[in-house]
Amino acid sequence: MAGRAQACLSRKCRAPSLNLLMARDGTGACPGNPGPAGIQEPPCNLEDDEVFLGSEARPSSTQADPFRHCSVEELYELLETLGSGHFGVVRRCQERSTGVFYAAKSVKVRKRKGSRLGVEREQVEREVCILQQLQHPNIMRLYDVFANQAEMVLILELILGGELFDFIAEKELLSEDEAIEFLQQILLGLAYMHALRIAHFDLKPENIMLLEKGAPKPRIKIIDFGLAQKLQEGVAYKSLCGTPQYIAPEVINYEALSTATDMWSIGVITYILLSGMSPFQGETDEETLSNVVSGNYEFEAKYFSQTSEMAKDFIQKLLLKEPRESCMEEGKWILVCVLGTE
Repeated sequence: MAGRAQACLSRKCRAPSLNLLMARDGTGACPGNPGPAGIQEPPCNLEDDEVFLGSEARPSSTQADPFRHCSVEELYELLETLGSGHFGVVRRCQERSTGVFYAAKSVKVRKRKGSRLGVEREQVEREVCILQQLQHPNIMRLYDVFANQAEMVLILELILGGELFDFIAEKELLSEDEAIEFLQQILLGLAYMHALRIAHFDLKPENIMLLEKGAPKPRIKIIDFGLAQKLQEGVAYKSLCGTPQYIAPEVINYEALSTATDMWSIGVITYILLSGMSPFQGETDEETLSNVVSGNYEFEAKYFSQTSEMAKDFIQKLLLKEPRESCMEEGKWILVCVLGTE
């Protein structure tokens, strides 16, 4: 069973990046495959714990240019670095006119077609287009955007409480009440997105941030919309980008994705919140993906002896290949625990 290879959450448990279908150039960029005629197919760029297995049919997002074309430093003072990745860096910044602090996410973009040094400009534009549609207390806010030939800069809400991943790793496991505090907020943000037909497609504890560190009842924000999509009626969307521990079977099987794909990730996150363990983690990414496809997980008594049957049922209904429940339909466990009513 998957449990034999489970490990407590730590930085060592982050799955390495790999590509099972095509060679990677080592830069973290993934060449995309062209989709059907009339559908734009931008490539995906992955972080260290994500994989690319192929992709197809990403609906295009076209809109008026949302970017300022002046220098970001005309309006914001760039301060210390908060984090960095393959193609970008996040700095704390201060708006010169108001003194308000934000996070400035600078992303290197490809200067010409065929280059693999940087992110496709269209990919950043799609992320910006999605973020501009989202205004919710549990979703990271976008405030401003800048662009030049070499990079794009997103001015984002400053979130300094750290990742939910690190919070869980430090506590090892949460009580049901603590898990519910987080899941309520995650599901509220997700239900808002899904009502707009926006799917995140990369939900994981690393992409959920605590607004403030050490708060007695931490508020959370969903971040990183690099793989998110605005789903279109009648357009099948397929992608094999994601993080092995959290992706749904339909991703691995190259089937059409939907908002229900996010709900599988919610099932995995809930399992982790209640146990401090990853349900499908194998010794290798291939083993992890195999565990996901076969539904190979269990509720080990060592970690779930204090977990209610309703909580386990919540997880089981989300970790079904199909049909998978929606946010609101499968929120019963949370509602019962919070309101005390059936």
